[in-house]
Amino acid sequence: MPHTSSSLVPGQPLTPAVFHILLALADGDKHGYAIMKDVEHQTAGRLKLGPGTLYGTIKRLLAASLIVEVDERPDPELDDERRRYYRLTALGRRLALEENERLTQAVKAARSKRLADNPLS
Repeated sequence: MPHTSSSLVPGQPLTPAVFHILLALADGDKHGYAIMKDVEHQTAGRLKLGPGTLYGTIKRLLAASLIVEVDERPDPELDDERRRYYRLTALGRRLALEENERLTQAVKAARSKRLADNPLS
């Protein structure tokens, strides 16, 4: 089922792509390729965002005001002028923090059930 920007509201779980893109922007502005590489690094290669998924998700995040496109650029001699840079908004940060808390609680519940002690055979 496709996700729409209306699914990007406080209190609802975020998709892995949305959460990891927000997480990639938590420590500063990035362009699309840098976001893609950051997500891959965060997840030890388990989540690789292709261009369609990345830019489709970025479009939804922009529409939901979770991120904004920024005009500030690094040194022009070190940057490609075609790159677009994105920044996390206060709302985006709040949703990322809520998702972090939700995931933390899920891990605590799994540990309380000793799930890690009973791996699949």
